[in-house]
Amino acid sequence: MLEQYKNAIEKSNIISKTDTEGIITFVNDEFCKISGYTKEELIGKNHNIVRHSDVDPLKFKALWDTIKSKKVYKDTVKNRAKDGSTFYVNTTVIPILNNKEEIVEFIAIRYDVTKEVFYKEELLKKEKELKELNETLEFRVAKKTKELEELNQTLEERIKDEVSKNEQKQKVMFLQSRQASLGQMLANIAHQWRQPLTELNLTLFSIKKAAQNGDEAKLVEFYDESKNILKNMSETIEDFTNFFNPQKEKHLFYVDESIEEALSLLDKMLKQNMISLKVKLQKLEVLGIQNELTQVIINLIKNSKDSFLSKGILIREINIIVEEKNGFAHIEMQDNAGGISKENIDNIFEPYFTTKHQSSGTGLGLFMSKMICEKGLDGDLDVSSKKGVTSFHIKIPLAKKTR
Repeated sequence: MLEQYKNAIEKSNIISKTDTEGIITFVNDEFCKISGYTKEELIGKNHNIVRHSDVDPLKFKALWDTIKSKKVYKDTVKNRAKDGSTFYVNTTVIPILNNKEEIVEFIAIRYDVTKEVFYKEELLKKEKELKELNETLEFRVAKKTKELEELNQTLEERIKDEVSKNEQKQKVMFLQSRQASLGQMLANIAHQWRQPLTELNLTLFSIKKAAQNGDEAKLVEFYDESKNILKNMSETIEDFTNFFNPQKEKHLFYVDESIEEALSLLDKMLKQNMISLKVKLQKLEVLGIQNELTQVIINLIKNSKDSFLSKGILIREINIIVEEKNGFAHIEMQDNAGGISKENIDNIFEPYFTTKHQSSGTGLGLFMSKMICEKGLDGDLDVSSKKGVTSFHIKIPLAKKTR
């Protein structure tokens, strides 16, 4: 039985013995396997043959001071294999005494923790990068907040210009009060950030769990996902700031790319809420701000999601169709979320009108989406509802050339 115990320990651990001067007298197969040396190359050599040059000499002094005082030494030790590679082992060194209480040899029992150490180092590196990303995001938020405050100070003069250029009641209301405008912007940013903040919290938890499980592929996946969420949150501030900027520069872009960007950002939300999505896209080029159209699509899909949940719809479907009609890019987004009542449909694009609880929405999402379509894209946004199905229709003039 003693022999069986010995075999069990040798096959599951990395074992070596040295004399009182540190000369190796025995190694098992596991020691040879991890170090890359043969038994012939190791026996008779000093144990520092596997010593890593990075390790502080004081650490080895502490080891010898401990075991020569007849005490057991325990630590995680960094070693170097024959091929120059690094490995880490949790090490226990035990002095062996004779019947006169004199040290006759030392036995070291180890187990490999290289992966655990590398995963821990990788996790610390990712945490540092996330911290730097977070600090950068905080700086940008502070910068944009300052820009908003400066924008707010000159907004009264713009009100007079906008009123004289546009007699539409909603646009006059939109620019009527500088405090109201700033409040609308901040409320929308807060509204757009609720879901990403929840996703970021879950992703950070997943990073921690993946690190603990040693799943490097998942660790990288969740790390990239965190960066995308932070990037989207940062771009949200940029989008709303640009919306209020009268000097914003329009450019040519493809409608299908803007929609695909929105769907990419919402992919996780759609899966979590079991929403089936059917998309039929056509490559049509228009003039405007691509991020603004992306924001409109995000607002419409999130409204559909909220309706599915509030009305308890079990089979949830959203269809998006893009096609060319009479020189316009037509985008139709349809859902089966129960439809919009007749008393609400005429007011749905008015500012501050909402059918949701105050904690879930401000009523600004559809109003600002319509303003983006009309003012930013020179187009239109309309809605129809029939038999539990709601359809939003976006019409944008095509650029002179389409691909």
